Amino acid sequence: MTSSLIAACIWALAATVTALLPMRVQIRLGLALLLTAPALLIWLYAENGAWVVTLCLLAILSLFRKPLAYLIRKTLSKSRPKP
Repeated sequence: MTSSLIAACIWALAATVTALLPMRVQIRLGLALLLTAPALLIWLYAENGAWVVTLCLLAILSLFRKPLAYLIRKTLSKSRPKP
């Protein structure tokens, strides 16, 4: 197992533990995990290839589906002109 896969497993465990914490703590730690995800995906691609990155990307999107949907809705509502 490569070091990037070990890091991805640790990242997934950290995301799971973060989900069990109170919401006020969860927001900061979740944001930190979300910001480190692109670097982890690049590292995974460099060591393992596209299939592993695709699976990990799907896992990340699954874990952060509600916060990402909120950010997308908020971004789209700001981009639309108000009547």
